[in-house]
Amino acid sequence: MLNNKIIINVGRQLGSGGHDIARMLAMDFNAKYYDKELLNLAAKESGFCEKFFEQNDEQRGFLRTLFHLHAPHMGDNNMYSNDFSQENLFKFQSDAIRKAAQESSCVFVGRCADYVLRDYPNVVNVFVTADMDFRIDQVMHKQNIGREEARKFIENGESKRAAYYNYYTGKKWGHASSYDFCIDSSKLGLQATEHIIADFIRKYLDLD
Repeated sequence: MLNNKIIINVGRQLGSGGHDIARMLAMDFNAKYYDKELLNLAAKESGFCEKFFEQNDEQRGFLRTLFHLHAPHMGDNNMYSNDFSQENLFKFQSDAIRKAAQESSCVFVGRCADYVLRDYPNVVNVFVTADMDFRIDQVMHKQNIGREEARKFIENGESKRAAYYNYYTGKKWGHASSYDFCIDSSKLGLQATEHIIADFIRKYLDLD
């Protein structure tokens, strides 16, 4: 492998443990981990308030009502300050992803990083799924909510996430053809799933 930097993009169903698996992968490959951290990077790059990125995170439609209001930003010289749109938020975040990928090995969670970095070398795209009962149990525990509420939380969240991904990438969120490797974390548990993904990455990128 000529370029010693590697990029791992992790897509995930809600409650599948994708975040935890991505963190383990980052440790395994001595890579930087980016999830919510991307929002802070994008805010710094754009000069706009981080809360706008947080409220628009992996979903479309929020800006249609919000941007009738004044959007606070840090500098009047920002090149996008007069055209603060949903597409520009995506551009700011994409720029932050590219900048991070150029600096070091990275593990990115969601946010269309697989599409943004599609032309970069040494990239592997993974999708983590799990059966619904497993995911409901995970969400109930983490959100401290009941089973039916957890199911609705998953369904609503994934609907927004899929719409966001499909719109910006032209691919289908969660569809096997959109990724290099897909795996069900509920079959063997998070640690064993991470080990399998790590083995695949080493072979796929010829790291052995």
